[in-house]
Amino acid sequence: MGAYGEENPADPGLTSGALARRLGVSPTTLRSWDRRYGIGPAVRADGRHRRWTPRDVTVVEAMCRLTAAGVPPAEAARAAKEGAGGRSVEEDPGRARTPDGGPRPSRAAGPTAPGDLRRECRGLARAAVRLDAPAVEEQLAEAVERYGLTVAWQEVMVPTLHAVGRKWASSRDRYVEVEHLLSWHVSTTLRRHTRPPAPRPDTTAPGPVVLACVPGEQHTLPLEALNAALGELGLPTRMFGAAVPAEALTSAVDRLGPVAVVLWAQARSTASLPLARHVAAARWGVKGARRQPLVVLGGPGWHGHPAPGTVRPSSLGDAVEVLSALRGQVDRPERSQRPSSGAGADDPARREPEPPEPTPRDPERQDARPRRNRSRPSANSTIGSG
Repeated sequence: MGAYGEENPADPGLTSGALARRLGVSPTTLRSWDRRYGIGPAVRADGRHRRWTPRDVTVVEAMCRLTAAGVPPAEAARAAKEGAGGRSVEEDPGRARTPDGGPRPSRAAGPTAPGDLRRECRGLARAAVRLDAPAVEEQLAEAVERYGLTVAWQEVMVPTLHAVGRKWASSRDRYVEVEHLLSWHVSTTLRRHTRPPAPRPDTTAPGPVVLACVPGEQHTLPLEALNAALGELGLPTRMFGAAVPAEALTSAVDRLGPVAVVLWAQARSTASLPLARHVAAARWGVKGARRQPLVVLGGPGWHGHPAPGTVRPSSLGDAVEVLSALRGQVDRPERSQRPSSGAGADDPARREPEPPEPTPRDPERQDARPRRNRSRPSANSTIGSG
């Protein structure tokens, strides 16, 4: 092979692996850019192997520079192709087309297939093991775009997290860094797809859905997934995160008057049925029209028959269905029964407390030992009981 960059009819160009090493990106990223933005090789040797010509490389190098500078990928792709004289789909005779001559649509538009999902999981796990953060980020974003948030969580993110967790468990504490990296990027992706809380000018509307881990519980990713999924439907939520003290949870429920409270427990040691019953027994509103929250028990820590006033969904999709249906039922007939009198906004018990003065954290009390990331879901859990 001669010096790269020279037009040589006998030398079709670089392979994807060689180009990925040269640019410092993963081959998965190159394939994703080809599928999503049309930045791909002009030559496919023998109809199978991808070969990148000097002109192709110029376009990809421009794409790398622009995305590294913070330009959104779609905009960077357009600028890279225009600035480097890149070809469009219409100019590329080797690009797949439909029978009527038009460009074939992206595979992202196709139905969800088990084989596709398995490949997504394997690719994501391999990127995480390589600690290839850009590839992890790219594949997570593509999974959400292709399948939707709920399916991406249940069929791609959770199985990959479980696989990494099993690898950690069977390797005598190796791969902790892999689990931390993957969990961080899953959380980042979920939050990126979470709508910001909308103001509620109508104080008579039903309360939000409260999301909280029970005391001592550190796993938050399933609640982050549920928070994002409810936000997609425009349902108001209040996320309190990990290890919420019982007194703080009770205070939040009393002040917010939520339509539902989701309590996450990953292990039986943290699941507290007395706490669930206590929250389910909360009441507010005028006499004769008292209301109470539905308590949704999430996580494999809960077992046995649900207590009165509680439900235990089996998956993220199931939880979203239960909560969206509940919100619709409450929103229609009882909008005037929100607690604005009796135990309402003028009740001293419901007045917002003064914010406390911030106190510095004591560094001596922080455990500096490396530990496993406890934000990830363990096996047999998505959002329900497993």
